Amino acid sequence: MSLALIALLFLSLLTISYFGYGRWVAKQFDLDDSRLTPAHTLKDGSDFVPTKAFYLFGQHFSAIAAAGPIAGPIAAALVFGWLPALLWIALGVVFVGAVHDFASLTASVKHGAISMAEILKKHAGAKAGVAMMVFIWIALVYIIVAFSDITAGSFTTKVEELQNVAVDFNPGGAVAAASIMYLVLSLMMGLVQRFVTQNMLVLTIIFVPLAFSCAWAGTLCSEYFIADIRVWGVIIIAYCAVGSMAPVWLLLQPRGYLGGFILYFALAMGLVGIFFGGYEIQQPAFKGWDVGTATGTLFPFLFVTIACGACSGFHGLVCSGTTSKQIDKESHMHPVGYGAMLAEAFVAFIALAIVMIAAPASIAGLKPGTIYGNGIGEFLSIIIGRDKLPFAITLGAMAFSTFVFDTLDVSTRLGRYLIQELTGWRGKIGAAFGTIVTVALPGLIIWNNTEGSWVKFWTLFGASNQLLAALTLLAITLWLHEARKRIAFTLIPMLFVLAITLTALSKIAVSSYKVAQGIDTSLLNAVASATLIALAVGINLAALHKVLRKKVGA
Repeated sequence: MSLALIALLFLSLLTISYFGYGRWVAKQFDLDDSRLTPAHTLKDGSDFVPTKAFYLFGQHFSAIAAAGPIAGPIAAALVFGWLPALLWIALGVVFVGAVHDFASLTASVKHGAISMAEILKKHAGAKAGVAMMVFIWIALVYIIVAFSDITAGSFTTKVEELQNVAVDFNPGGAVAAASIMYLVLSLMMGLVQRFVTQNMLVLTIIFVPLAFSCAWAGTLCSEYFIADIRVWGVIIIAYCAVGSMAPVWLLLQPRGYLGGFILYFALAMGLVGIFFGGYEIQQPAFKGWDVGTATGTLFPFLFVTIACGACSGFHGLVCSGTTSKQIDKESHMHPVGYGAMLAEAFVAFIALAIVMIAAPASIAGLKPGTIYGNGIGEFLSIIIGRDKLPFAITLGAMAFSTFVFDTLDVSTRLGRYLIQELTGWRGKIGAAFGTIVTVALPGLIIWNNTEGSWVKFWTLFGASNQLLAALTLLAITLWLHEARKRIAFTLIPMLFVLAITLTALSKIAVSSYKVAQGIDTSLLNAVASATLIALAVGINLAALHKVLRKKVGA
């Protein structure tokens, strides 16, 4: 079977699921545009801001589609083969991931745009809610640590995506310069939209081309943006703190909108490569059930390695933390929630396709970021010519870094919201306190770890991320059960993901403890894994107790 035919079948599946299963799920939620959303009833011009669907889709898509749907599928395909990765992405996104995102967004909007932890607290009790908050906070710390380290590494001279490409500029400095310009441009767009014009066509015509020009401009001033990885780490953490405090109209919305177009560009290049590149599949479809390492069994590690490409608990945090506060009409939750996750699955498919067409020897020893950057560059060179390949790969590398960078301040903002809900501090002092608590530990870890430490956190990040998705589906199932609505479409995925992630975390805890040498990263991973398991088990027991007590009472 050709790559182009596989792509057509995959796109057909996504389209059918959006208009078929997605619409069926929408009916279960009784969406009604006559009801005012929290963006209107709690409108404050900062966090609660009614936003047009297309604009919000781009922002939401940019926030959820970071490194996960790129690095995860590539890593999984290299270990287990492309076929099991493709099957899980295709089936997982339709019946698990997209349902999870749609349901978490809808549940949050219908509960006043509160977090999933608060929703669980409402339907499973206060102790379960507190446990969920602690779980989410730990998961966010791992996200910030992993993605900050990836981004800081891309800002140094050792940019893995460009290590085999001859360029006449400093690669790390170019990526850093382009990323900073991109953020400044986002701020400018936010100010223009706020005080000059809200015409999206005008804003798009002006700022989207400028966003892409940042990649070229970064190569011209790369020498001025050279610093040590730990220095960049501190700067990035500081940015996270400031960015999470900024009004959504100033940074989050315009940056997400521009980032969405960069994602659309990457998808377009993927389509060009798949349908016009004439590439053939060179990777084996299946490599085995067990490759022999501590995390090398297909079950459960295929699923948690792919992570965001099929299902992500982080998406539930974005849905209930920022997107739910900007939904203009209830009907918009279908395209934004279900639709954006399907689009992310196609991001994952493009990453998988890049692996499928690569000769095994050509990517041996390369990391996912390298493979993706080179692949997007190859696809772009089909249009601009092979002589522009170094620049094309540079742009691919910068796009990858942009995807990662966009996640950081969103994660910090979500952590801030969580602490504010936990403490009840809603004002500026509470926001500042929540931000400091959220970034302090990641900053400390990054300062004391060596370059590339994100690799040590990735598998645990994937497992905790999907376990968070299972707990989110648990909260949604309890809500639907109390409302006397169908629950099978959220209950079955919840049980499946719960079994996968608890198994994965148990194996990670044991293997990490065995190789730990004193107080090091392995011991931290072992303790974190055990803590997450205990919290998840406690939350599920609390939920079961609540349901049984209500049945007895009835």
